[in-house]
Amino acid sequence: MRTRHSMLLRGLISLVVLLTIILGVASYVMLKYALTPHRMADSEAIDRVKSECPWTAAWVDSIVATGALRDTIITRADGAAMRAHWLRADSPTDRVAVLLHGYKCQGLAMLKVGYMFHHQLGYNILMPDLAAHGKSDGDAIGMGWNERHDVLRWMEVANELFRGDSTTTRMVVMGISMGAAATMCVAGEKQQPYVKAFIEDCGYTSAWDEFASEAGKQFGLPPFPLLYTASGMCKLLNGWSFAEASPLNQVKKCTLPMLFIHGDADDYVPTWMVKPLYEAKPGAKQLWLTPGAEHDRSYNKYHDQYAARVKQFLHDCGM
Repeated sequence: MRTRHSMLLRGLISLVVLLTIILGVASYVMLKYALTPHRMADSEAIDRVKSECPWTAAWVDSIVATGALRDTIITRADGAAMRAHWLRADSPTDRVAVLLHGYKCQGLAMLKVGYMFHHQLGYNILMPDLAAHGKSDGDAIGMGWNERHDVLRWMEVANELFRGDSTTTRMVVMGISMGAAATMCVAGEKQQPYVKAFIEDCGYTSAWDEFASEAGKQFGLPPFPLLYTASGMCKLLNGWSFAEASPLNQVKKCTLPMLFIHGDADDYVPTWMVKPLYEAKPGAKQLWLTPGAEHDRSYNKYHDQYAARVKQFLHDCGM
């Protein structure tokens, strides 16, 4: 009898060890799948903008051909090199837009709304490659959370680059998808006086909520146990957990005006996420739900109305 109990105990321990190993491997695979750096080429980003938003094509070709579109590199304290593209307004102005790209894209993908800000609204624009994207260094994608520190640095760079004879600029920060998450994470930090407003388009409430949504839709997996172990592994390897990467918690601390935009047919970052984000934001705010727009398609589908909404919002913010 004792031998039988010993065999059952050893079998149970072996099963627990095996399940732990499987769960650990699955968590590592999930992190590699979700957070592996993505190096979209400049040409691919430009071609995608012109294909998805053909009204921008002549402008994009012009700024590339004339050399007006330039890039710059900054170096972080840890030695990582971070790149951004920038473009001066056609006429001198202190108005600046810092534009943040989405998941597994790169800075030049923001030329589609760069057209709106530069060509239609007359802004200087700066478009960083977020960490682990494009030509910026990074070992893992930070889902907008880790990137907030780099964005704050880029905002300082943009202020110095574009202020001209003014003491400071008047700056708006805008992001789409993961860039929107980064925008909201930045918005919760202490701001310089030149920062006037934020615009987020189809951002998520937290990395946890987004990963839980995708795990369910793509693989039919519930949050427990995989998300818990993967989040813990992310904390160990990258210094942040899925729940910690929370635009929702950050917007609660934002005191500057924010425009929220979301397609009401978005199932990648589900439309429901914009409602708690909007409700959590204190002070001045606006919300625009775009009818029939899927993820990252609000501008593509309603570009003229989009530009008019943004222009009015920024006018209301004194820009």
